[in-house]
Amino acid sequence: MTRLLICRHGQTGWNASGRIQGQTDIELSEIGHAQAEKAADLLAARHPDVLVASDLQRATQTAAAIATATGLTVATDRRLRERGYGPWEGLTDDELALRYPTEFACWRAGEPIRIDGVEELAEVSERMSTALLDAAARAPGGTVVVVTHGGAARRGVGALLGWPDHIVSTLGSLANCHWTELRRGRAGWRLIAHNLGA
Repeated sequence: MTRLLICRHGQTGWNASGRIQGQTDIELSEIGHAQAEKAADLLAARHPDVLVASDLQRATQTAAAIATATGLTVATDRRLRERGYGPWEGLTDDELALRYPTEFACWRAGEPIRIDGVEELAEVSERMSTALLDAAARAPGGTVVVVTHGGAARRGVGALLGWPDHIVSTLGSLANCHWTELRRGRAGWRLIAHNLGA
């Protein structure tokens, strides 16, 4: 049985101020580094065999703490990046509601939005599911820790479980440095737990 622990990165300054990060490369805050160290100890106790992370620095910095705790080497995969939000990146919810009221309302309702530069949900699901399956293939029957981003994690989990969009949108957001556990057995992937962490 292969186990995937799909972890969100630690807090950044933009997380704290409520700004959409998307694929903007923001580093961890002091709080985020502390969260990563705490999560690293918890994840090390799961005895992971492989560690893979998004190539954005908030993910690689989180993964570096896990690598220190486990002795593993971090492999990076750009397919594990957050959804690209184009012109929305750097904006707060209030700013989005003013500038894009209709699209913002749809986004908050979990519905598709079509804005130039904003990545389609289907594209995120496809690249994330492929990246997660490739990560799992690195340790068949073992435990793989994947450090990624909140929205991307949700889409990847939903894709592996075969959930339709209206079900995926009901999955609660991962807190910083929390993770979802999936296991693959004879019947395929199963959700074991969600939003685990300290």
